[in-house]
Amino acid sequence: MDITANKHIADWVGEVAERAKPDKIVWIDGSREQIEELREQAVLGGSMIRLNKEKYPNCLLHRTDPDDVARVEDRTFICCKNKEDAGPTNNWMSPDEMYAKLYGILEGSMRGRTMYVIPYSMGVIGSPFAKYGIEVTDSVYVVLNMAIMTRVGEKVLEAIGGSSDFIKGIHTQGTLDKDKKYIVQFPEDNTIFSVNSNYGGNVLQGKKCFALRIASNLGRKEGWMAEHMLILGIENPKGEIRYVCGAFPSACGKTNLAMLIPPEGYRINGWKTWCVGDDIAWIRPGKDGRLWAVNPENGFFGVAPGTSERSNPNAMACTHEGTIFTNVALDPSDNTVWWEGMTKNPPSYAIDWQGRPWTPESGTKAAHPNSRFTAPAKNCPCISSEFDNPNGVPISAIIFGGRRAKTAPLVYQSRDWNHGVFVGSIMASETTAAAVGNVGVVRRDPMAMLPFCGYHMADYWQHWIDMGNKIANPPKIFNVNWFRTDDEGKFIWPGFGDNLRVLEWILKRCFNEVGARESAIGYIPNVSDINLEGLDMDEKTLDGLLEIDVDLWRKEAEDIRRYYGMFNGKVPKELWNSLETLEKNLG
Repeated sequence: MDITANKHIADWVGEVAERAKPDKIVWIDGSREQIEELREQAVLGGSMIRLNKEKYPNCLLHRTDPDDVARVEDRTFICCKNKEDAGPTNNWMSPDEMYAKLYGILEGSMRGRTMYVIPYSMGVIGSPFAKYGIEVTDSVYVVLNMAIMTRVGEKVLEAIGGSSDFIKGIHTQGTLDKDKKYIVQFPEDNTIFSVNSNYGGNVLQGKKCFALRIASNLGRKEGWMAEHMLILGIENPKGEIRYVCGAFPSACGKTNLAMLIPPEGYRINGWKTWCVGDDIAWIRPGKDGRLWAVNPENGFFGVAPGTSERSNPNAMACTHEGTIFTNVALDPSDNTVWWEGMTKNPPSYAIDWQGRPWTPESGTKAAHPNSRFTAPAKNCPCISSEFDNPNGVPISAIIFGGRRAKTAPLVYQSRDWNHGVFVGSIMASETTAAAVGNVGVVRRDPMAMLPFCGYHMADYWQHWIDMGNKIANPPKIFNVNWFRTDDEGKFIWPGFGDNLRVLEWILKRCFNEVGARESAIGYIPNVSDINLEGLDMDEKTLDGLLEIDVDLWRKEAEDIRRYYGMFNGKVPKELWNSLETLEKNLG
């Protein structure tokens, strides 16, 4: 592998090595032989455990430090020259101050270790959507995960050629000192730093760091969008495949929707669903005036607990080959993995996520609640044939969703693009008993991008407005809420595969195949237009799910007005107009 062909890359890697002082440097060429050699090295070095070769071929188990198990939003920074550009929802420090801090931590941090250089592509190499990065790391765990989550190796270097147009990424595990842990994006320099962490969400830099925080900035400059969205293809009995993007905060069923299995009656009638992406969408205007989307990733970084053959059989199928499991339990009886919710009956004895003996009587979780699997996308039984299409897929609908017990109806449609941006900007979920703090507190998470937008959130909304002005045939925008509850707190809508009933109505609206009724908040389905066949629900119950409680929405409007107030007068006038229309409609 010619490591000196690109002077910009070679010089930069040399500078990092001079500071970090690794014992040796290994360039990742992406070959099967090299990846297998690194797997073996990780197992021999004790950082990973090889699982049952028959049941889980080429699968590994990894355990992180107990203090390093999740994204750290309070240690995540956007560092640009002007603090105002980062906005009130991001942590900020001046670039000079942060670089001094990070280079101090990097100094000598790789002594006694190997520094790996990972050339990687977000998107199909050579495609119009593709963006390239180089991540240097002292973690073989990062290398093996990046080889699943992105396209890595020599072909990426060939695509970069002699250009300086690549995202620089530096990662060191350092000492895992949690007080010196930083996840930092420098959008003006196209540079990412992750130090003193080895948890995937912080250190697999192609994921949130590049694909959302850096890419959202690139998209604003270049006229496209980087969004925290699934991409799903829905094939109707006529063989037409229509695509939707969906943004959902955590614990709102995003992965299950991305890999949705149609209800039995729909399957018999010929309905099929195709997963293009479960987490991130890069979206560009096409020559036909529509928006086209790709999934820039090459794998799934899924939450393990709660994933089962019942809740998401497609996700389970993804994990049985070439997967890395992080912080799940080990069943030593057959050297397989287990987590809460995977099966009804837990193993009688296991090794927990911290390497300790565990039984069902232990009174602790066997797997960490944020334990993960990193699985190749090609393993998914419902992976779309368009997954590697360099031009992406055309988007008919954008769907926003949150977790609301009473306020939001099952589904409603925005009146137009700008009203749809308003609907996305006010996205919210209510805290549940599992979350820290009081139950029922409304947490706004605009477009599910609150922790991932790389610049001022109000400027991000303005970018959405501007994008709407560029496209002749924009997708229609909807909001869904699978989580309405009855007076006993039980969910009324069955969710999972039955969500296709709502998606069918959404797509019919996109193609003017069905009507709707106007309400104070947008367009609501006529009850008779949602297919209830085979579902234990009558039209009266469905009507209740679509009801708009005026008093609750008046409180909602007051809360939105307060929320917009925190953005220092930068909220686009189009969104204020939508809020005033809502208030007027509510009387």
